[in-house]
Formats: sequence, structure tokens, C-alpha cells
Amino acid sequence: MLTSSPAQRDPAAFPRLLTLVLALALLWPGLKLSELDIGVLFDGSNAETMGIFLSGFWPPEHGSEFLALLLQATLETLAIATAGMALALAVALPCALVATRALSVSALIRGGRPAWWSRAGRWPVRGLLIVLRSVPEIVWALLFVRAVGLGPTAGVLAIAITYAGMLGKVYAEIFESVDPLPARALLGAGASRLQAFFYGVLPQATSEMLSYSVYRWECAIRASVVMGFVGAGGLGQQMDLSMRMFAGGEVASMLLTFLLLVLLADLLSRLLRWRFA
Repeated sequence: MLTSSPAQRDPAAFPRLLTLVLALALLWPGLKLSELDIGVLFDGSNAETMGIFLSGFWPPEHGSEFLALLLQATLETLAIATAGMALALAVALPCALVATRALSVSALIRGGRPAWWSRAGRWPVRGLLIVLRSVPEIVWALLFVRAVGLGPTAGVLAIAITYAGMLGKVYAEIFESVDPLPARALLGAGASRLQAFFYGVLPQATSEMLSYSVYRWECAIRASVVMGFVGAGGLGQQMDLSMRMFAGGEVASMLLTFLLLVLLADLLSRLLRWRFA
């Protein structure tokens, strides 16, 4: 005779419920402090104003004179993002090599744990990376606009400083996440740290580094558009001018162009990951 077994109690049910309650308890004060009121969007006058504003976006502007201006602003945006990323990489890679524990000779000698002086030597570089990425790029752009004037130079420098901190931190973590045995074997055989990096660490980290770098390049494109609103050039500056003149069709064309740029970055990321997988 078959008997039904008693229902099994999920041992993780209470921890999950407790986690949910804690998350809601932390979320509620945040919602109150932010004064979030979604009902404002559906207020009669606000909805009507938003509808009138959005109706001006159609049809998108496609005049030859405007398209030439749009092409120039798009190329300027790509140049800002690419030049800023190049400068950021020039700072991030050396800092990541110094900040990572993957190439620590003292760790090799001590069986995996770096010496205290080795750890202490990395803290200034890690502190520098924290300082670089702690200030948003829009703030750097405001400072550089006042230092070097309006134009793309302010955007390039702002992206370079902020993204150097971000890339340096993530690259150092990627280097530490790969299999350390090849690098340790090279260091133990008398290879230099750079040789151990190029032949023991970099081949394993290339795919992840490229994927993250392209993602950051995509973020740099978005950031360059936002920084254009404070005078740092590119699509953002032109979009700000069009919005001030209530030229909704021009704004729509710029938004579509921005969408194409993000799709291009996504396709490039997929291609690089497939190539180096």
C-alpha cells in the first residue's frame, strides 16, 4: 500500500523571507527620502504637456544640412569616447599591474600570501584608482570646461580620469581571477614580471578584458553625450541646442543616432568575444 510522504519543508524558506523583509525595510526609507511620486506622471496637465512635447519628435529631421551637422557631431562623440578610453587605458594598465597580486614574487616565495611590504606598496595605487573613479565624469567635465574652455577636450579628459580608475580596478581583479599557476611557474623559472604577465596572465584574461573594455567604451559614448549638455562637445551639446529651440525632430534624429551607436558597440563586443573566445 502506497502512503504519501509528508511534505518536505524548504530549509531556505525562512532565510529568503528574512532577506525579502530586510530588503523592503531598506527600500522603503529610500523611496520616502527620494520623494518618489509616480502619480505625477498621470496628472492631467502634466500628461498633456508631455504629450505635446513628444508629438514634436515626429517626424525626425532629415534635411541634408542637418544630417551633415549630425554626422559631424556623431564623429565628434565617437572621437571623444575613443580618445578618452585610450588615455584611460594608458593609465589603467600600469596601475592594474602594480595593484594586482597575481604577479607578486613574495607570494610565490611564501606559498601564495604576499609579504606585508608588498601589500602596503599596492595601497597607494589602489587609493589612486579609488580617487579617480569616485568623482563622476560629469563633475570632471564641469571642472575642465572652466579650465580649458568649451569643446571636446574637456570631455576627453573627464572620461580619461574617471575610466582610468574603473578600468584599473576591474583589470586588477581580472588578473587575480585567472589561473595563477602559469604565471607562478614562469616567475619560478626566472622570468620577469612582464614576461609572466604577457605569457601567463594576459592570454587567459584577454577575452574578459576586451568584453569589459568595449562595454566601457559604450558607457563612454553615453557619458560623452551627457557631458555635451555642460559644453563638452559632441551629440549632447547639439542636442541641448536643439531642445532649447524646441526642435523636436532634430532631437529625435539624434536619439536614433545614439541608439545606432549603442547597437554598434554591442555588435563589436559580440564580435570580439567570438574572436577571442
